[in-house]
Order: sequence, then C-alpha cells, then structure tokens
Amino acid sequence: MEKIRLKLKAYDHRVLDKSVTAITEAVKRSGAELIGPVPMPTKIRRYTVLRSPHINKDSREQFEIRVHSRMIDIVFATSDTVDSLMKLDLAPEVDVEVRSMANKG
Repeated sequence: MEKIRLKLKAYDHRVLDKSVTAITEAVKRSGAELIGPVPMPTKIRRYTVLRSPHINKDSREQFEIRVHSRMIDIVFATSDTVDSLMKLDLAPEVDVEVRSMANKG
C-alpha cells in the first residue's frame, strides 16, 4: 500500500482533461481511492518581440504560452492499479510526472 502522486501538464486544457478522465476511470476500476484531480494554477509565459530588428522600436508583437496542470493523488495503490496505469494510452502532448510517496499512519 503506497501513495502515488501524478502531476499532468499540457498546453491544451481539453487534451489534459481527457487524459485525467482516462486516468481516474482506470484507477476507480482497479479499486484504489483517488483524491483529485486538483487544478493547479496555470503558468503563463509572455514574450514581447520587436517586429522589425532595425527600425520601428514602437512596433512590437506579444506572444504567450499557457501551461495547464492537474494533480491526482492515488491513496491506496495496489499492483493492479499500477498495471492499469501502465497500460493507459495517453495523448503524447500530456507530460505525466509520477512520484511514489510512503503512507504515514
């Protein structure tokens, strides 16, 4: 029995939510308890670029990249839970970070 924390990140929130629902359904089918998905704050990176490198310093373009993230805690993970998570086919643009944590108590 251990606790597993999943952190998912993606640029598109719709793809991220589909991956989260696939993970939650697989975990519930295996019989483990689940906390989340918890939406984490969206990280926004903004870039300002000169349109022309030589003249017109006042003419600029602005771009931004939004990184959406969710966190899921699997409380009572079994070997069946880990197997069902490994068999999942998630979208390639979703970054999944898995961390195993020891239960206290």
